Amino acid sequence: MVLLVAIFGKRLLDVDRGADPRVIPSVLLNTPMPKFSLAALPGRKSSAATPFTDADLKGRVSLVNVFGSWCIACLEEHPTLVAIAKQGGVQIYGIDWRDTPERGAEWLNDHGDPYALIGQDPDSTTAIDLGVTGAPETFVVDGDGIIRYKQIGPITPEIWQSTLRPLIADLQKTASQNTDGQK
Repeated sequence: MVLLVAIFGKRLLDVDRGADPRVIPSVLLNTPMPKFSLAALPGRKSSAATPFTDADLKGRVSLVNVFGSWCIACLEEHPTLVAIAKQGGVQIYGIDWRDTPERGAEWLNDHGDPYALIGQDPDSTTAIDLGVTGAPETFVVDGDGIIRYKQIGPITPEIWQSTLRPLIADLQKTASQNTDGQK
């Protein structure tokens, strides 16, 4: 009981200091993306038979978006993801979570497909490894496959402009400087 009171008190103090109480820290930040290999989502126009694995995240900064056709907030977020994909500059990968392949493919055909690759996670194996608590959740992964940020909830245009886009640009710049320094 004392431990719960201490945790609650710390959270209240953090809020008083300006911390956002909606932000849930992830123990995976600054750690390698968990190993995974997910079957490709069938019925897509591109890369239909290519599985999605953690190895696909090496070599460039990317977004990994956990979504489902059943997810109302994912529908809210989706136009922003489509716009980000059209802008270019960052690869977006998808994990179709707790969905059937038919529903996932139909949903993307209806709403647009911003993903380079999509893996199916019907049994939540990868979602559990990532600590996903609900959809949508998006991870910013650097070129070394390290998780650098976790966005819980929909990516809005404001979140993209104020948080994710600058972070991605910084990670890409750092990667470029490291590559230039090694030549």
